[in-house]
Amino acid sequence: MKNTILKFGLLSGLVAAGLMLLSALWFSRSGNMAYGAAVGYTGMIISMIVVFFGVRSYRDKERNGRISFGEAFKIGGLMALVSCLIYVIGWLLVYEFVMPDFMDKYMTFTLEGMRAAGKSDNEIQQAAADLGKMKAEYDGSVLVRIAYTFLEPLPTSLLGTLVSALVLKKQ
Repeated sequence: MKNTILKFGLLSGLVAAGLMLLSALWFSRSGNMAYGAAVGYTGMIISMIVVFFGVRSYRDKERNGRISFGEAFKIGGLMALVSCLIYVIGWLLVYEFVMPDFMDKYMTFTLEGMRAAGKSDNEIQQAAADLGKMKAEYDGSVLVRIAYTFLEPLPTSLLGTLVSALVLKKQ
């Protein structure tokens, strides 16, 4: 069980972190963050497909084709947890070596988007203040950065694990 969890969890995390690295390199060079969320969540969904195959592999090879919903959810959840940890490590490396100015670029991109959308000066000033606080927290503590980053793939991971367990359960 441990080998299957580690193998597929690491593979899932490497997929998510690898796609994140590629998009970070592109965003860093182009300055265009317009599709950042879409690209990021697409990578996370693809990584959850790896978790699906991991649960299926565990069910078929180690459980003789039978697995309860609870056990499938547990196995998938542990794979997803490993995947999330690899994603966090990947982002910490990307943030340090590829995009150390990410928060500045993110703030600029967000505020320019608000201006282009015709938001009021008060709304833009409030957003700038909120983003400034977030930047101070994010840059001020690696633990805060880890927490924010871990929360990014978590909903997708839970949903992917739930779907995997529902689809693959066999009594």
